[in-house]
Order: sequence, then C-alpha cells, then structure tokens
Amino acid sequence: MATRVAVVTGGNRGIGLEICRQLASSGVLVVLTARDEEKGSRAVEELQGSALPDVIFHQLDVADRSSIARLAEFIKTKFGKLDILVNNAAIGGTTIDPERLKELQMQNPEEDVRTFVDGYLGSLQQSYELAKECLDINFNGTKDVTECLIPLLLLSKSGRVVNITSQTAQLKFMSNEGVIKVLSDIDSLSEEKLDEVTCAFLADFKDGNLAARGWLPVASAYAASKALVNAHSRLLARRHPSLAVCCVTPGFVRTSMNYGMGLVSAAEGARPPVALALRDEPGDSGLNFELFDECEF
Repeated sequence: MATRVAVVTGGNRGIGLEICRQLASSGVLVVLTARDEEKGSRAVEELQGSALPDVIFHQLDVADRSSIARLAEFIKTKFGKLDILVNNAAIGGTTIDPERLKELQMQNPEEDVRTFVDGYLGSLQQSYELAKECLDINFNGTKDVTECLIPLLLLSKSGRVVNITSQTAQLKFMSNEGVIKVLSDIDSLSEEKLDEVTCAFLADFKDGNLAARGWLPVASAYAASKALVNAHSRLLARRHPSLAVCCVTPGFVRTSMNYGMGLVSAAEGARPPVALALRDEPGDSGLNFELFDECEF
C-alpha cells in the first residue's frame, strides 16, 4: 500500500493524541494505541468526528509483551509493514501534594519561567514503587515495543522510529561518571549494559543514594528512563542502518502527566515529533533533538 502507516503509543490523550491528529492531517494512516480500550476508542471517535477517518484504534499495554505481540500481528496482517513508530507512552513516576499544586496553578509562569519550573520540579514526590513502574513503562516498554515492531519497520522503504524524550535526560545533568561513560560509549553499548544501568539506578533509589551517586535529584526515575531510551535509540540506529531512529524533546508541555502544568500546549508539543516522523532524510538517525534543533544526548 502507498499510504504510510504509523503507530503512536499512548495516543489517547495529551501529546500522543495531538501527534495522532497531526499525522492523520498529513495523510498518514494512524493506529492510535492505548492501554485503556474505552479511552482509546473515544479518542479515535473524536478524531474521526473531526474529519480524520484514517485513524483506527488498537489496544496496547507497553508493559505487557503479549499485548505488544498482538499489535504486531495486527499490523502485519492488515498492512504488511509499518512506516512510522512514535513511542510516546510514558508516566512521570511522581506524585504531588494537591495543595501545593493549587499554589503552582495560581502562578503566572511568564513572569519568571525558571522559578516556575524549579518550583514545580521541586514539588514532585517520588517513591521506589513509582520509580520501578516508571522504568518498566518508559524504558522497558518502549524497548520491547520497538524491538517487536522493527521487523515490520524494516519492510518499509523509509522506516522511522521517533522516541519522545526529555531535556532532563541529557547526560550533562547527571554526575554519575560510570553511568555517563556506559551510556556515551555507543561502540560497546548493549542491552545488557542498559539493564545494568537500570538495576544500578533502582538500587541507588532503594538505598537513598540518588544524590550521592550523581542521579538527577528530582523526577529521578523519569530522567533515568529517558536517558536509557536515548541510549537504546542510538544502539538501534547503529544496528539497523536502513532505519531512522531518533529522539525528540517536545518541551515542557501542559498534560495530565505534568498535572496540567507546563509552558506549551499539547498541540505545540506535538509539532517537533510529527515533523521528525514525516521527514524522508535518513541522515537524522541516531540524533537527539530539542524541539526542532539537534542537541547532545
């Protein structure tokens, strides 16, 4: 089939929903996926009601390998190949005190952006259970979905993987020299080493050693999970030269994952990943983008 086919994970709300909307508006046939069937189906109905008929729903729990396998079989049977995969599904791995959230919501971020962002990040609360779930979904889930769908992406003439990442995942914000060395050394990087970093992070979290070991002290699990996604993207880009695999930071977006806090709308945040998904140039494989500009990992 001539029409490009895209899978978007976590597509029922926020940035994911807007990515689906913008891809479909560009003539791409979009498979919107979500863990919750009811929410996913409602999202598809919303898009189809906005004159975007080429959006269909398929259930996907990125933390469930049998669910991933069912999606892959569906794509293979219905389309025979996959052109675009946007890995957007993620959780923040934090909670926030409701009263503190009300205080933040009363602030005007335009008056002092840095104070607003620092105040928000400093208000987030973490636990080991949330941290483990965050890495399971954001890193392991993204990795499992991608690796299961790669055979279908390789059947496309221009297979592309776009991973949503975060500025907080950039290694310059980390001071753990051992981890930085592992994640930076693309020539010797492997899934086993990424798993070792995951285990090291969780052990440090459990022992209360995050700051002492040089991990980001706030939104720690989210930052670590996205740093691992960045590294895995580079690994896949090297392993599959016929694919374009890249990462993109959409900015601090007002979504439910951020408790409605942020500096840009979901529609604005969706534009950079959509632009990368629609590109034809293979030369951006293995790169990291902040909005529309290339940046360091």
